Amino acid sequence: MRQRHSYSQETLALKLKVSRQTIISIENGKYNPSLPLALKIAKIFRESVENIFLLEED
Repeated sequence: MRQRHSYSQETLALKLKVSRQTIISIENGKYNPSLPLALKIAKIFRESVENIFLLEED
């Protein structure tokens, strides 16, 4: 999604006030963002949280 919107990892990190490493970890599925961060990401991309982050069922 980030690439579709022509954002670099660094640019997105700056907009979200997080580190580039945080963006990398989210993209690689190694880190689930907090709800406030997920909402900020959704707002930037004008998508719902559900459309961006798929919930895995146990």
